[in-house]
Amino acid sequence: MDQGIYLITLIGTALVLFAAFSSLIAFRFGAPLLLIFLGIGLAAGTDGLGLDFDNASVAFFIGSLALAVILFDSGFGTSFASFRAAALPAIILATFGVLLTAGLVGVAAHFVVGFDWLESFLLGAAVASTDAAAVFFLLRVGNIFVRDRVRSTLEVESGSNDPMAIFLTLSLVSLIAAGAPLEPGKLAGDVALGFLRQMGIGLAAGLAGGYLIVRLVMRLKLEQGLVPIFVLALSLLVFALTGALGGSGFLAVYVAGLVAGNAQMRSTGMLKRFQDGVTWLAQIIMFLVLGLFATPSQFAEIALPALFIGLFLIFIARPVAVTLCLAPFRFSRAETAFISWVGLRGAVSILLAITPLIEDLEGGRSLFNIVFIIVLVSLVVQGWSVGPLARRLGLVVPTRTGPVDKVELELPGSAHHELLAYRVVAGSPVERGERIPRWARPSLVVRDGRSMSFQYAGRLQAGDRIYIFVPDRYPRLLDRLFASPARVDPEDAEFFGAFAVDPERPAADIEAAYALGLDAEEQALSIADFVRKRLGGRAEYGDRVPLGSIELIVREVDEDGAITGIGLSVDPPAKPAEVPVFISPSEVASRLWGFVQRWRAERRRRAADATTERPDK
Repeated sequence: MDQGIYLITLIGTALVLFAAFSSLIAFRFGAPLLLIFLGIGLAAGTDGLGLDFDNASVAFFIGSLALAVILFDSGFGTSFASFRAAALPAIILATFGVLLTAGLVGVAAHFVVGFDWLESFLLGAAVASTDAAAVFFLLRVGNIFVRDRVRSTLEVESGSNDPMAIFLTLSLVSLIAAGAPLEPGKLAGDVALGFLRQMGIGLAAGLAGGYLIVRLVMRLKLEQGLVPIFVLALSLLVFALTGALGGSGFLAVYVAGLVAGNAQMRSTGMLKRFQDGVTWLAQIIMFLVLGLFATPSQFAEIALPALFIGLFLIFIARPVAVTLCLAPFRFSRAETAFISWVGLRGAVSILLAITPLIEDLEGGRSLFNIVFIIVLVSLVVQGWSVGPLARRLGLVVPTRTGPVDKVELELPGSAHHELLAYRVVAGSPVERGERIPRWARPSLVVRDGRSMSFQYAGRLQAGDRIYIFVPDRYPRLLDRLFASPARVDPEDAEFFGAFAVDPERPAADIEAAYALGLDAEEQALSIADFVRKRLGGRAEYGDRVPLGSIELIVREVDEDGAITGIGLSVDPPAKPAEVPVFISPSEVASRLWGFVQRWRAERRRRAADATTERPDK
């Protein structure tokens, strides 16, 4: 029997296992995990262990399928509440923001690298979108707790901006491959019509596909183990069918995940656990394949211009695009700066840079190498600094609760109820005697290996395992009751102020105590309504309203968005220094520009020498 299949399987599984084990390094040292995956692929490739993988079409196919899986899971894990809170700014960032970023980077690439205009804008389009895998890893897995609106904006943007970048890249590749003369007016019209067609078909197919997934899962009585496979296959069917119809399959699969994830569908807990594993596998495979495809020995020739463009993207292009797109919304300078900084580039950019190689475009390999270096620069510079920057900008909020030890158990034949198993931890509210709400029905307590009914168990003790029958979409209150005490960083100890105030008291009370200069209309409001008014009509956990010598801080918000807890800080400490939205890298840029100028002069000299030596050319 041919031994090749065993050798390929051995190498592939070894790389995946090594990548999975490397996550321990990332969590221990805060390294960007996706950078480690790329590094493993590079180390195993042509210039490392010698694995020769140079098939652009196969790399693009594998990467596209992996990206479809990641985008479906991104949509599945995004709640409608988060989407609604950040939909408009995030969608503007995902469309106009991508377009602006591509244009600015394209102009820089034209003058720095010397590409023609279409090739330069192709480079800009390839790096214009943020990477969903990188952003989700940093925010969700990296334990960076920022305000809900900022987090939701970043997550929705990173999940929805890939279709725009993919459309721009493929359109420019087609134009360059066709070699037709450039007619700006006709080009703009064709691109606009193509964009509307692809996004329109993608949106419609995503809504229909998500609805179909929900209905089929609810109506078909599949074996429990088949349900996750069925949903995954349906999501890829939505992706493929939409692409075949001329729409954006990536937009369709993200929307389908958003619809399915927010529907009252059975087996949701099991689906989330399954998709978690599949998404991790997809990320590992995609980054390993893209790392294997790269040839680091070719990087030296274009390292300096690529480094310059990478820094230009991080410090100028992305901040300019974000600032212009978020200008109509009520984002502070600190929030705008943070959103600008968390625009990490990743596998999608490298994947798009493969498309010129598939079409055999001249200069395609140089463009790919430049994009690869830009991604490395983004992951290194931004990936390690997100947490410290969030704290410096004053955007980190203390966690409300600690971890929850919970297992979701599906009840056969019940689509609208579920059984939750909680372990009671020391110091949790229920261990301290807090009552479980009436809408939840505790049925069984397991203590020291013995089972007993809840009504005869007495007060819950640390280590008890309790089973509770609840309707689906249970309020977050239940998790809070069983959560361990939150570990509060010493720097956050005074985050919520010295003492609490009753949010239902009139604002006139704090005016009388602190002489803040509130007008009669504001004094007539309750403190909660006053805070919500000052925040633009919507309050979130951790929001702050400075008022002269005091500061009001939102401590708690209920399921309906009403403020239920407010803290008051007297003589609050000075805020962290505002970091300018535009972080001017003047010294670095000037030195890099000098290097680039010398590099271009050297390239022209070599070309002239080659022509002199070969007059027949």
